[in-house]
Amino acid sequence: MKNVLAVVYRDALIRLTSLMWLFFDMAVPLLYLLMFGVGFNRAVGMGVISNGVSVSYNDFFLAGVLSMSCFGSAINQAYGFFVDRDNGIFYEFLTYPMTRGEFLFGKMIFQCAMSLVQTALTVTAAVFLLHIKISLPMLPLTVLAVMAGIAGWFFALSVVAFKIRRNDTFNTFINVAYFVLMFVSSMFYPLDAIPVWLKFISYANPLTWHTDVLRYLTIGVGNQQTILLEAAGFTIFLIASFLFAQQALKKAA
Repeated sequence: MKNVLAVVYRDALIRLTSLMWLFFDMAVPLLYLLMFGVGFNRAVGMGVISNGVSVSYNDFFLAGVLSMSCFGSAINQAYGFFVDRDNGIFYEFLTYPMTRGEFLFGKMIFQCAMSLVQTALTVTAAVFLLHIKISLPMLPLTVLAVMAGIAGWFFALSVVAFKIRRNDTFNTFINVAYFVLMFVSSMFYPLDAIPVWLKFISYANPLTWHTDVLRYLTIGVGNQQTILLEAAGFTIFLIASFLFAQQALKKAA
């Protein structure tokens, strides 16, 4: 556990020396919710229909913002491997008396701790500024789902970071993946009325699974059986990503 805490402490020091990066992690999800949410909420007027329930776009988009922030935070953390690789610290870490799992776990814990503050700010703004009625009994599960989302995407993107050596190639891949995964998901719009072929693709997307679970936990919209299947699917995705990341890290040297 000491090794894990050492990784957490190092990442905390790095983040505290870069206030712009810290601001990005904390404030950008909040800005997404206030700017895009309010704008689209006025544009759609009567709201959207999701799983047969009519909700305002602000309510619907909250889960999308939380899911988007998880993906974005995971990208930032995975990109840190390139910074460490460029200055040589990454390879020095691999010589330390710690397991590869402890190294990954420490970075994941730090990002999850950041997500607690991030989620608190976003949910507080949603309740007091946008008057979104969040299910308070489900709030602890919402926080756990956010942390699971960051962990799953961090491990998955770490595999990519370990496999790709060039910084520009990694950025290109991440930008394309980010664009495709976001817009082929339930993040911005309900999947009820989209073409069948696109719906099948969307339901194969882990970002859809995570967003749907968060939407059910925050505002209670969704089919319970489907949500349980999606939660199980994302749990498998998280575990598989961690195992692949461990193997990729062993070969990274």
